[in-house]
Amino acid sequence: MASVRSTSNVRYAEDRMFGKHVAARSGRLDDAVMRLSGSPQLVAPTVTVRDSWLAGERADREHDGGSTELLDRAAADFAQVVAERQGVLLWWGVPTTILWYVCGRHYLGEFVVRQDLTPELAVSGGHIGYSIATPWRGQGHGTRILTAGLAECRRLGLRRVLVTCGVDNEPSRRVILANGGVPDGRANDEDRFWIAISPQGGRP
Repeated sequence: MASVRSTSNVRYAEDRMFGKHVAARSGRLDDAVMRLSGSPQLVAPTVTVRDSWLAGERADREHDGGSTELLDRAAADFAQVVAERQGVLLWWGVPTTILWYVCGRHYLGEFVVRQDLTPELAVSGGHIGYSIATPWRGQGHGTRILTAGLAECRRLGLRRVLVTCGVDNEPSRRVILANGGVPDGRANDEDRFWIAISPQGGRP
């Protein structure tokens, strides 16, 4: 489920969230966002990125024509949406951690770690889901969010993770391969990859 807004396997069945200040209609970042003051980091969901999250989610929905239910709910009570994504959750039937990729008050994307696999996830979906909001794509953030996310997987004790992406999602395929993904066939219109995680960090 790896995609770049796609979200690695990102076919999140539960809600997805993305954000940042963006010229939504043109799909281009505004000047404020282009001047990030530091390197984006994975952090627990936080209310400090409310405005950029809402802007990014709005841009994503305009881009893909998807449901605005989550956007509407977040606009009404963002703190509640954040609270629902903090800590260890039981989503997809397994312990799940959600992290946001942020720089200051700018929201760039989301990373999901499923700490175990159900029989269904072992075929399609895998351990990891990630997404870069539409206006931030094409700048290398997909590769960086997966690299940072693999470090989180290591911290959680995972040593080998399954990552998938749509068969037609070439950007995600490149991101996964750049992070050491080893192809393992195809299932349910998704390409499958395994990534080994060294206990000490770096490539195994």
